[in-house]
Amino acid sequence: MRAIDLDHREFLQFDSAAGLIQFGGERALLVDSVAMGILRKQLVDGFGENAARTVLTQFGFAQGWRLAETLKTQFAWDTETEWSLVASRLPALLGLGLFEEGSALSAPSGAIMANSAEAEQHLMHFGQAEEPVCWMVCGLLSGYLSCATGKEVFVLEDRCVGHGDATCHLVARLREEWGEREVVALHFFDARNLAESLSTSLERVIGTIKTAEKTLQSHRRVLKRVMPDDVAPLGLVARSPQMRRLIDLAVRVAKVDATVLITGESGSGKERIARLVHDESKRSAGPFIAVNCGAITETLLESELFGHARGAFTGASQDRPGLFEAANHGTLLLDEVGEVSQGMQVKLLRALQEHEVRRVGENKSRRVDVRIIAATNRDLAEAVTTGAFRQDLYYRLKVVELHVPALRDRRDDVLALARVLLANAATRMQRPVTGLSPAAADHLLSSEWPGNVRQLENAMERAVALARGSRIEVEDLPEDVCPGLALPSSAIGASVRHLSEVERDYILAALAVNEGNQTRTAQQLRIGSATLYRKLKRYGALAVKKPAHLPT
Repeated sequence: MRAIDLDHREFLQFDSAAGLIQFGGERALLVDSVAMGILRKQLVDGFGENAARTVLTQFGFAQGWRLAETLKTQFAWDTETEWSLVASRLPALLGLGLFEEGSALSAPSGAIMANSAEAEQHLMHFGQAEEPVCWMVCGLLSGYLSCATGKEVFVLEDRCVGHGDATCHLVARLREEWGEREVVALHFFDARNLAESLSTSLERVIGTIKTAEKTLQSHRRVLKRVMPDDVAPLGLVARSPQMRRLIDLAVRVAKVDATVLITGESGSGKERIARLVHDESKRSAGPFIAVNCGAITETLLESELFGHARGAFTGASQDRPGLFEAANHGTLLLDEVGEVSQGMQVKLLRALQEHEVRRVGENKSRRVDVRIIAATNRDLAEAVTTGAFRQDLYYRLKVVELHVPALRDRRDDVLALARVLLANAATRMQRPVTGLSPAAADHLLSSEWPGNVRQLENAMERAVALARGSRIEVEDLPEDVCPGLALPSSAIGASVRHLSEVERDYILAALAVNEGNQTRTAQQLRIGSATLYRKLKRYGALAVKKPAHLPT
């Protein structure tokens, strides 16, 4: 039989009773393409690209060599041409790709391969690469041809879909026929290169771990000085009953794969709660990806979430997976989901119901295994009433609702949270700031914090940057935290306000913050109610009523 007459299907045998798949009498295995893509990602992330490429290239080489040995037991072809014809059909047999009809690897022009599984998986996990990425195919064909011909034949790729090229192009040559530039690529076929790559990667990982450990130890020392250990269970500050209930509910719902809707004001920590749900779930080993739906236009949002095919629109020069695919086996956070347009809501609802997405410009759907967490600072129930948000999507998202209370509604958390944020800022800026003065702490407790935790974080960062000593003083805090307490200008000739004027402005500002409640204002200022009343009377605040319990 000639090589051109070979039907590879005749070599495949399935024995379901014994759980065996055989190729040419030798046991074979079926390997999922996505699983190989995940392995590729783990190798690159864990050991670096050089080590990952070496492993996959040599794995392919071993597989190709074994295929050639199997065929040699069945056929006695005596020309390299016959063996080369079979080589061009191997990728299709293994599901790795398809060479164009008539392509010959040994020809000077090389061969063009379509539908590369390796390029597809590399694009999905890493995006466009700087070099060709069909490493396993090159190893497979090199091993096969080397064993079949008895010579050192190496197949290299000079164009690749994973590199942004229109097609994958491979060329086979003897070792001595490759130029100096290509010789570098041949190192990936050398077993010694694997040991060197792994050694280099291991040294890099060890160095990274040591640096991280030093940073963590420093951070823990600072944290231990500013707050007790029991303040932050599960990495979140939760002294208040509201936050403790929220964290308990979040941990419980994390154990099941239900869709979660997180509500709360801007800056209250919705994304942190979403990360807690992810970290406590069975998907914690998978990716956590967040996207701000309100910051992207409808057209771009569809491409961002679902991906697009090459040529789907102007600028789409290659296939690109969306965030649904990137978050496969993990969690996707749709932040500000209340800003999504009506048209996009329909497409989002279908993706949630069917667990599949369709890239822009494609006519086929792709299955995805993703947990959806949605977050919004809008009242979606009100939006449903007005028709701005679809009712079916609302209930599809709101399987479990987690409401994050505003910072002003959980004042028990303010100081503990401020100390954690202070420690973070002090560690990052390498400043010896370890605590808050009593007066500064009082101001933090009395502030309304309209910007919630984000505003508190910015206040602590500013205070750490400006602090003169080892603790935060009142003058280090922003003016929006201490209304009426403006510092005098340092410019030459600038006037300094009289202390009585500063006191007057501050007391009136504190009264305004408390909406005219004199009792609460006096408590916060740590003065008696009668004293406050006399000062207000002296200031001419005639609209202020005298408390009933005070004497005339």
